[in-house]
Amino acid sequence: MNAMADRPRRLESYVGGVWTRGAKEGVALLDAATGAPVALVDSTGIDFAAARAYGRDKAGPALRRMSFHERAAMLKALAQALMERKDEFYALSTATGATRTDSWIDIEGGIGTLFSYASKGRRELPNTRVLVDGDVETLSSDGTFSARHILTPLEGVAIHINAFNFPCWGMLEKLAPTLLAGMPAIVKPASQTAYLTELMVRRIVETGLLPEGAVQLVCGSIGDLLDHVDSQDVVTLTGSAVTGRKLKTHPAIVENSVRFTMEADSLNAAVLGHDAGPGTEEFELFVKEVAREMTAKAGQKCTAIRRVIAPRAHCDALIAALGERLGKVALGNPADESVKMGPLASLGQREEVRARLRDLAADAEIVVGDPSSALVVSGDPEAGAFLNPVLLYCDRPAAAGAVHDVEAFGPVSTVMPYDTADEAIELVKRGKGSLVTSVFTNDARIAEELVLGIAPFHGRVMIGNRRSAKSSTGHGSPLPGLVHGGPGRAGGGEELGGMRGVKHYMQRTAVQGAPSLLSAVTGRWVEGAEARVDGEHPFRKSLAELRIGDQLVTATRTVTLEDIEHFASFTGDTFYAHMDEEAARANPFFDGRVAHGYLIVSFAAGLFVDPAPGPVLANYGVDNLRLLTPVYPGDTLQVRLTCKEINPRINAEHGEVRWDCRVTNQTGATVAGYDVLTMVAKTRG
Repeated sequence: MNAMADRPRRLESYVGGVWTRGAKEGVALLDAATGAPVALVDSTGIDFAAARAYGRDKAGPALRRMSFHERAAMLKALAQALMERKDEFYALSTATGATRTDSWIDIEGGIGTLFSYASKGRRELPNTRVLVDGDVETLSSDGTFSARHILTPLEGVAIHINAFNFPCWGMLEKLAPTLLAGMPAIVKPASQTAYLTELMVRRIVETGLLPEGAVQLVCGSIGDLLDHVDSQDVVTLTGSAVTGRKLKTHPAIVENSVRFTMEADSLNAAVLGHDAGPGTEEFELFVKEVAREMTAKAGQKCTAIRRVIAPRAHCDALIAALGERLGKVALGNPADESVKMGPLASLGQREEVRARLRDLAADAEIVVGDPSSALVVSGDPEAGAFLNPVLLYCDRPAAAGAVHDVEAFGPVSTVMPYDTADEAIELVKRGKGSLVTSVFTNDARIAEELVLGIAPFHGRVMIGNRRSAKSSTGHGSPLPGLVHGGPGRAGGGEELGGMRGVKHYMQRTAVQGAPSLLSAVTGRWVEGAEARVDGEHPFRKSLAELRIGDQLVTATRTVTLEDIEHFASFTGDTFYAHMDEEAARANPFFDGRVAHGYLIVSFAAGLFVDPAPGPVLANYGVDNLRLLTPVYPGDTLQVRLTCKEINPRINAEHGEVRWDCRVTNQTGATVAGYDVLTMVAKTRG
């Protein structure tokens, strides 16, 4: 009985709504610090074609029936459920070699991404199933033929192939935009740490919050899964460039033009500005950041700093400061609270890093750390995959090759000197495309020159200085609202980036037709579409009664010179075009004194607002205000107000209504156009 209990558990895949073991015993996965078996992994015998079809046919329609806001609420509920179970994930995470801090990035960072996308989905997307992209394109002179671009969910499955270093975050940062877009996913974690991903997926399934088949899991090889993909599927990879190129050229992916996003090798850099010498706050921040990026997750981060580029005059001081800081890092079993850096994920990974260090020796010398043996405070130094932090120095980086081509995916960085800003920029570019580079400077001119010089080669650039030190999220932290990806050797893809990431799982389609039909398709009224004037003020209607196209044409109001002067006196806006006839006439845009733009907007509100209490609860903004024709004393204004878009909130008794507001003068010319945003009750009180 005890012998059975001591055996590592066999991981299972979740496909077709069932937890399934592979047909074989599987490969043993070992604790990174102790070498003890943790789990066995195998996916032999799984019907991958059926798994894809299950996600496509079972989960896809269910997700697409939901609105963006419903899917956002689903993500929030899922994040809350996972956060309640986080201690269970932390307990298992130590086996991957992660310290508590490392695990926080992986576990709560991943769950936080779900929270972020849930919030952004509610705030930035409509409560609809279709997303409008851009403005109306008018295609006829009489307004009877127009076009809009829309985004709708792809009808396939997103296949996410993830890396070993972040078994939770790597999954959740991809699932968040995928599910918000309305697309199901098949997750394939890297085998070495798949036991943690499997545990989290088990808890996701147990919540019952997702439609059946919305998330499937493959522990082990994906077999022939990619043979079955077509143009409605998406494949993403986080891993090596070699694997990426192999998958990207898979016959089915090429033949069917399958969307493929890759995050691959990245020789990220950190540049110390000429102004940031020893004794400055920026120098100390730079040392701290480089050391942190070398030791967090034992340097096994796609965003870790691999190349440390500093003014030649500061290199000796920099190496000494880094050596002192790295010498204080306690290396050992991450279950030990005193440990600051855990082991690499596996013994194989440690040997891979040592091999890459031998490659780097062609250009650089080791100045800090011994890669041949590890000084540990706990854990098994023989069975554990421990490696000391290693700092190298390359004196002639412009003539070097390996330091710009070889990534040692562990606690390894190379210091290299530069003399001019142009040299620093060229050294950064030698990385051939990176996820992120940071620039540490307190000089605005240096920041401008360096950032603009390196930006085309990066997905993200972080500027560090004393002002942002306390609030900065740091060099190595991908954030939900910012693009995560990079050109060239970094893979050429983009993930996250807020709604940019959601759109990757949707198809953009140009829809052409009569304005009324476009309004029906998009759920948003457009100019030229039919309107309804039924005698009842639209502000007297609740969401249950209001319809897209409900319209009010107001009475008129004539603007007087006294109105303009009173508004100027009352507001303090005495700009010459409102107050000085001669100066106004000299202005190339005006024929004399003109009304204030905000006076026009205020008078328009006075014409269309219904003053009695009712379903309209509040005005919360104005979008896209444009002042198109000057208004002179004696001009007469009229407003046409049309219900443009209705977004009921799913967990509240009100929703948002967007109104198209057109203000015209006595000749029918549009003097102002904008959207009015209001909160409206779902039912009459």
